[in-house]
Amino acid sequence: MSKKPKMNRTKKDNDLYWYIDTDGIKKYAYRHRYYDVLGKRKEKTGQGFTTETAAFRKLLEVKSTLLSGNSIQVEHENMTIGAWMDIWYESNEREWVITTQKQRKNIIRYQVKPLIGKMKLSSLDKETYKRKFITPLLKQYKPSTVRLFHRVFKVAVNAAVDAEIIPRNRFTKVVINDEELEKPNVLNIQQLNKMLEIAELDEPITSYAIIRTIAFTGIRRGEALALKWKNVDLTNGTITIEGTRDRNGHRTPKTKNSYRTIAIDDPLIKLLKKYRLWCLEILLEDGEQLKKDDYVFISSQTREPYADNSLFYAFKRLSEKMDTTVKPHTLRHTHASILLYSGEDVATVAERLGNTPKVIWETYAHVIEDDKKKVTDVFAEALKNG
Repeated sequence: MSKKPKMNRTKKDNDLYWYIDTDGIKKYAYRHRYYDVLGKRKEKTGQGFTTETAAFRKLLEVKSTLLSGNSIQVEHENMTIGAWMDIWYESNEREWVITTQKQRKNIIRYQVKPLIGKMKLSSLDKETYKRKFITPLLKQYKPSTVRLFHRVFKVAVNAAVDAEIIPRNRFTKVVINDEELEKPNVLNIQQLNKMLEIAELDEPITSYAIIRTIAFTGIRRGEALALKWKNVDLTNGTITIEGTRDRNGHRTPKTKNSYRTIAIDDPLIKLLKKYRLWCLEILLEDGEQLKKDDYVFISSQTREPYADNSLFYAFKRLSEKMDTTVKPHTLRHTHASILLYSGEDVATVAERLGNTPKVIWETYAHVIEDDKKKVTDVFAEALKNG
């Protein structure tokens, strides 16, 4: 058991000391006593400084923080990022939906802790964060995924600021440069028509109905799976979004913008009428009736609500036949891109997709810029022909 070194008070400050370490080297330390917000006597110490100036500077920083009434920051100065992320998660997980819980738990476990978990929360600076966290992640993941990791980390840091553990969030202005943004995966008109033809010929009626619904409305996968017949007005040609569903169950949408009623075209109305009749017939075979609160899309084999993994395999089959990756979000991106390129304004597209105009601008900037160029070309062509 090593013997504690003898502390010798310096002349510079009563809370400043020098000592000889086990290697015979002169080092400096500080020891400052104070009262916390509850009036309890506490002590803040630090040692291992190679110069008296460095130790004194740190001591002044501690005293300044305490004089500002921030004893909590002093007490948690050595808290690691990993430790805070665990505290933040455990304190808030009950307020999050299950998908958010799983997402954030995995980000903490697989991204934050391995890369920066052992660093001190109070001393992590912006450049170190970018070098140790953002840059390595960009080598493994798409920029959109890295932005998700970054957003979650910023939320956790904001919580630390609210808890007065650190004075401010240094990472709010860290961005992924525009040139690193990848364009959304979209189909052109010919590819979309080919995909719909394949789905109509080769897929079960439910798979085709849900695929065409997503393609012609731009709704999210979970929103399509959550549709109930009470949400579908085939007389007036509208679909109302008020829920989302996946393997974790049925939930309300995460944002206010997701609640919306959107118009559908005549071919889709005709298809859903045909599909509704099919639902009535197969349920009647089992002595069941179709109710307004029933889910729209059901399995032809089990009569149960169409499952998330069934949709996954439907798109997997389509991707193989199309020789290109097609996912529900591909159709959502395609729907938005076609609307924008056809001249629909950003606000209208945002409302239809359940997003904000800001999200549409950020996601489809390349389409909007192409549309501007198209207008310029049309104008120039008109002058030339005039």
